[in-house]
Amino acid sequence: MTYIIIPGLDGSDEHHWQSHWEATLPAVRIQPTSWTSPDLTDWTNAITRAVNSAPTPVTFITHSLGCHAAAHWLTTQDPSFVRGAFLVAPPDPQAPTFPTARLPTFTSLPTHPLPVPALLLASTNDPYCPLPTATHLSKAWNAPLIPLPNLGHINSTTNLAAWPQGRHLLTAFEAGLSDR
Repeated sequence: MTYIIIPGLDGSDEHHWQSHWEATLPAVRIQPTSWTSPDLTDWTNAITRAVNSAPTPVTFITHSLGCHAAAHWLTTQDPSFVRGAFLVAPPDPQAPTFPTARLPTFTSLPTHPLPVPALLLASTNDPYCPLPTATHLSKAWNAPLIPLPNLGHINSTTNLAAWPQGRHLLTAFEAGLSDR
């Protein structure tokens, strides 16, 4: 299996759990033109390139804005090579904390059921996505929600390092994908 790492706005720095996982898993990080001025079409194309270059079926490991990019890709492209989507801390595009001016192509994304198994993880105190919004996304995407207590945006500032709890959740999620 190949993992495709889809970070959020500004990418995931070397302290981010996605970077730790990328170093220890058979993983490929998408390569959009810009991490700081994201464009949904560009990110969709970067996901397509990563999927097309994968030697084996893939599982998406997403964070923040990457969750929305993956959900968009899954509902507009051919997901037949994707086994599942592990979605962590999607931001609320309608929240006042969402940087709309920087992310105009990410402000009104559709919320359709995802065509592959998915799991959504959200923190109970995420400043970018209140738990009720994560619950709404979970239902819209048909992705079970696991609320995690007090992990903020589940990023580098949370100091999770390799985030063993997240790896255990990924392993459990993968166990349910064995027949796909």
